[in-house]
Amino acid sequence: QVQLVESGGGLVQAGGSLRLSCAASGRTFSSYAMGWFRQAPGKEREFVAAISWSGGSTYYADSVKGRFTISRDNTKNTVYLQMNSLKPEDTAVYYCNADLGPEGVWGQGTLVTVSS
Repeated sequence: QVQLVESGGGLVQAGGSLRLSCAASGRTFSSYAMGWFRQAPGKEREFVAAISWSGGSTYYADSVKGRFTISRDNTKNTVYLQMNSLKPEDTAVYYCNADLGPEGVWGQGTLVTVSS
């Protein structure tokens, strides 16, 4: 059974940067794709970025393209989300997701707050 633990959230000013990490345990990490999602207050959870099992393919929501970068280190069982040029509208709880099963496996989330 896979378990995911996110870290790296916090408070940052607009224009700043943060790097989120998601550490996985349980199943062979390099066998499944990973993604990042976010949920802002009062809004539904939305897709942010995804990366294939090998790291060779990445996908981004239009709202973060060019500002966020997803990557993974299969030797450390960790996926990252580098977030640059942050905007107040990026404020949300960020969740990582393992592409396993119909709904995947979710972490507990990490809060990112971007002040204007």
